[in-house]
Amino acid sequence: MADSPKHPERRPPPSLADQVGAKAKRKLKAQRDTTGIWFGLGMMGLIGWSVAIPTLLGAAAGIWLDEHYPGGRSWTLALLVAGLAIGCFNAWHWVTKEEKAMREKPEDDDELKFHD
Repeated sequence: MADSPKHPERRPPPSLADQVGAKAKRKLKAQRDTTGIWFGLGMMGLIGWSVAIPTLLGAAAGIWLDEHYPGGRSWTLALLVAGLAIGCFNAWHWVTKEEKAMREKPEDDDELKFHD
């Protein structure tokens, strides 16, 4: 009768040590897993600033050059585009580095090792 679907085989309840180990394992995994909503929002902000700051610095430098060295070229536009390109490269590099780090992170390597 142990094989009938109405009476599944009963397992003994896990020991206290097994329960504590499983909870510790879940806690360690949660601490390592930083892909929550706040992490995502923080990353969006960081990427945004890594593009915005070089763009604004390029525009400011271009405005200063246009005021002090007027000529036929628009330094503001040229340096704004250069700052935008540098910012986009910076963001791309940072995102690639983070993606690589996330891929290399061990998935189920949560075995707790107790030292005797």
